[in-house]
Amino acid sequence: MDQTTMYKLTYGLFILTAREGEKDNGCIVNTVSQVTITPNRIVVAVNKSNYTHDMIVRTGVFNVSILSEKSKFDTYKHWGFQSGRDTDKAEKITFSRAENGVIYLAEETNAYLSAKVVSMTDLGTHTLFLADVTDGAVLSQDASVTYAYYQAKIKPAPAAEEKKKGFICTVCGYIYEGETLPEDFICPLCKHPASDFKPL
Repeated sequence: MDQTTMYKLTYGLFILTAREGEKDNGCIVNTVSQVTITPNRIVVAVNKSNYTHDMIVRTGVFNVSILSEKSKFDTYKHWGFQSGRDTDKAEKITFSRAENGVIYLAEETNAYLSAKVVSMTDLGTHTLFLADVTDGAVLSQDASVTYAYYQAKIKPAPAAEEKKKGFICTVCGYIYEGETLPEDFICPLCKHPASDFKPL
């Protein structure tokens, strides 16, 4: 166990992974925290609706991949936005295995740790897992990604909506769509002339 791994947990976004039989699964979390040093013990809250949660409950082990600033948006989209109930999330990706058999993404994480569950606490929509760290290593000195960094540098900016071309009646709000407004146009709602329209 590389003790410096625990420093990487100070902040960040993580991929929580678990394995049951031949199937791997995972999800993005930001709730991994160290609670004691001797032993190295962590807690993580996991949404019950995620298939990864069910795997951890049944197997009692999980892995945490600490994402670096080099991580790509496709990684967050793949692990964070798929339910995983019908898909093996490890399929068609490059991964390595830690001591307990679950996965981490070597090329996009700066550290990983494996853990064995000590206790589970029901929090309603989530379960809080208290676990002993059984294995861990620093993979690179790349900075851990913060949520602010993810929002500013990794997540694509929303596509700008194409502005509609047209004219709006200043009296009733009727919208005429088109490049030009005919000079003799009469609003079909309030019967005002084209002079009472302005461009959108």
